[in-house]
Amino acid sequence: MIFSSLIFTYAFLPLCLICYGLIKPLKGKNAVLIILSLFFYAWGEPVRVGLLLVSAVVNYFVGIGIGSIKSERGQKGVLAAGLVFNIGMIAVIKYSGFVMTNVNAAFGSSLPVPDIAPLAGISFYTFQIISYIVDCYWGKAEPQRNFFDLLLYICLFPQLIAGPIVRYTTIAEEINNRHTTVKDYSEGFTRFVVGLSKKVILADQLHRIVGNFLGGNVGGMTIAGTWYGVILYSLYIYFDFSGYSDMAIGIGRIFGFHFNENFDHPYICKDITEFWQRWHISLGSFFRDYLLPVTFFGHRNKYLSLALVWLCTGIWHGASWNFILWGVYYGLFMLFEELLGKKRIKKIPIVIRHIYSKLVIIIGFGIFYFDDTKGGIGNLGLFLRNLTPANPNGWCKVPDQISMCNNLFLIIVAIICTFPLMKWFGKLAERSVGAQTAVSISGTVVSIALLTLSSILMVDATTQAFLYWHF
Repeated sequence: MIFSSLIFTYAFLPLCLICYGLIKPLKGKNAVLIILSLFFYAWGEPVRVGLLLVSAVVNYFVGIGIGSIKSERGQKGVLAAGLVFNIGMIAVIKYSGFVMTNVNAAFGSSLPVPDIAPLAGISFYTFQIISYIVDCYWGKAEPQRNFFDLLLYICLFPQLIAGPIVRYTTIAEEINNRHTTVKDYSEGFTRFVVGLSKKVILADQLHRIVGNFLGGNVGGMTIAGTWYGVILYSLYIYFDFSGYSDMAIGIGRIFGFHFNENFDHPYICKDITEFWQRWHISLGSFFRDYLLPVTFFGHRNKYLSLALVWLCTGIWHGASWNFILWGVYYGLFMLFEELLGKKRIKKIPIVIRHIYSKLVIIIGFGIFYFDDTKGGIGNLGLFLRNLTPANPNGWCKVPDQISMCNNLFLIIVAIICTFPLMKWFGKLAERSVGAQTAVSISGTVVSIALLTLSSILMVDATTQAFLYWHF
């Protein structure tokens, strides 16, 4: 079950709200959320719930062990065991097939290649669990003694599949001490509708066009067609992923949980460092807080730490060489900006900084696109060639022009929506009571219109899963 479907929007979510509202004690509400979250995760693939429950049980005892053992050595041992279990689980499920395939290719062997179906959201909830046990070890979080409270944190359905990566310390107090106000319902519903609209009205329509270009004969694309396809893919992936995050944050707000923001209009960035402060914020902060402190031979080295962070960032996204290359690609630009220094960067004309950052981001998403299911490194090489005058197919062809003209309105709206429009309207509302009323009424009307349009598009559309469900 995905958020951008009629069955979720008009059946599952209303059922959740009704059941949640009928139960008065907070413990009962939590039980309802656990049951419905497990049902949500089991939808279409019941076996994956078993793995999630095993993970929850193991890490519950890891947390208890860290809190009960007094010696630092013993705590380190329990933490190490927990990390081996969690990282090992991801490694086996996500990467064992990739590793064995490459071993066979490198050594000419014929070792059996595991064929394990990917589990939706495993990287997200496993990273949440890792943050919990590490924070317990560091003393930032008290080990949760109630298994079901910890299970609620792990399986809470709004952010279970594709984030944001919510840390235990963010919602620990709200597990047993929260209430939902009228403002929470209003703002939560609005945020959900905004996210749904990003996904259904923008991302899914952009995805269709991207498939016609990058998903076709890559070697035969023109220069204009290649740039057109990858620019639209950059827009698609933003609206797809940030749309899910908006929906997750909105639903969480309705149930009284306040998740951290995961996107902050990343395309208005002026350099790559700022981009990664605005894009997938929960993943970036996770690696910053849990990988950067890693020492090498007993000492910290910011350059080795930076390399480790970006290698892991690439690997986290999937078992394909393009993701590793993508991580290295961004790591090199982050290193370049680190060596250049903030003062020198700020002296560069703002127009040049914007052009530089957008080119790096767009080409980066081209690298991101061509995983092994889309031709891998071979098609990636053709794509990179076709961005340049070395492209043998010419600058532009009639089909490129037709697609650009037919989809011009969609592209303009998508670009406008990358700007912080809601923040601007919020500032407008602060000017006077009248402005606040006007913005509130307009927001309600727009929300209803967006929900109606999204619902119409969901009726006949083939459900397009969120891209980050695979990670």
